Amino acid sequence: MGEMHYNKSKCERNGLDFQRIYGPSDRKEGRICMPESKNGKIDIDRYRVKEGEKISLKDFPTACDVKIEKAEVKERYFPETIEKLKVLQEKLYAQNTYGLIIVLQAMDAAGKDGTVNHVFASLNPGGVKVVSFKQPTSEEKDHDYMWRINKALPERGNIGIFNRSQYEDVIVTRIHDLIHQGQLPRDLIHKDIWEERYEQITNWEKYLAANGFPMVKIFLHVSKEEQQKRLMNRIFNQQKNWKFSMADMRERQYWDQYQEIYGEIISKTSKDYAPWYIVPADNKWYTRYVVSQITLQALKKIDPQFPPLARGIAEQLEKFKKLISSVDVKSLEEIQQAIKK
Repeated sequence: MGEMHYNKSKCERNGLDFQRIYGPSDRKEGRICMPESKNGKIDIDRYRVKEGEKISLKDFPTACDVKIEKAEVKERYFPETIEKLKVLQEKLYAQNTYGLIIVLQAMDAAGKDGTVNHVFASLNPGGVKVVSFKQPTSEEKDHDYMWRINKALPERGNIGIFNRSQYEDVIVTRIHDLIHQGQLPRDLIHKDIWEERYEQITNWEKYLAANGFPMVKIFLHVSKEEQQKRLMNRIFNQQKNWKFSMADMRERQYWDQYQEIYGEIISKTSKDYAPWYIVPADNKWYTRYVVSQITLQALKKIDPQFPPLARGIAEQLEKFKKLISSVDVKSLEEIQQAIKK
């Protein structure tokens, strides 16, 4: 993502894995130096969890941890990134070979809907498929837990956005012990079922990657304090009342369990072919910018290209160009008449 410049002033941010994020040369005892962005460039790989790495969410920031101006991001760098995404999406759609899947997981009120709206709403809607996974319907419960996920996969040339995902069935199902309330045969429920499901999911993601559908998984990491502010806002802000849910309030009592299980899942399912990114989510403007940068990097890795024209079409276009430059024609009808002559 370009050269990073580090502010050598000592910025306190205790509890982070300094060596992992900043490298040995920038580690300080009890202190770190906040990296300074130059021309809007951020090292998004600092949020990526390496395959085989055991992490704890406590070691990752929830607020913007890069020295970058909010106004510049919103007015310049973010719009520029969106324009780059538009170009690559058009090429992806035209090439019609690869697809891309973006997974968004988070605690309630972390900003999944807002991220989808701000990052992907400006793209061509014909090439973007957004799916939100809520509580399984009775029809979905009559099938295996991946059935509804498979139904939602994007077509080639498209970007699929999963607002929640296949991981719901190893998170919510586990925390609330829903596995014993479902229709899965009892003799198939055993102590290693979650490890088994991790393997099933990562094998499925590997299969998709091998068939031209790479996946990027993003955890929007919001603090408990910021979540409380946003949930309170849904109570007092009339325009946010429609978002209020008692279920979200109840789920806060399981905060520590969610944090622990998310850490375990991310550690065990972040793969080179389907990596996890833990993105700070307390500052919406920064979250959206980082997600746009992650998506941009994923599309650049695919490197889609406009397909070459068939020989006959290419020759015909060249003929049209020469005709238009040599004859005074102002409409397609005049071109057709000139060709007939």
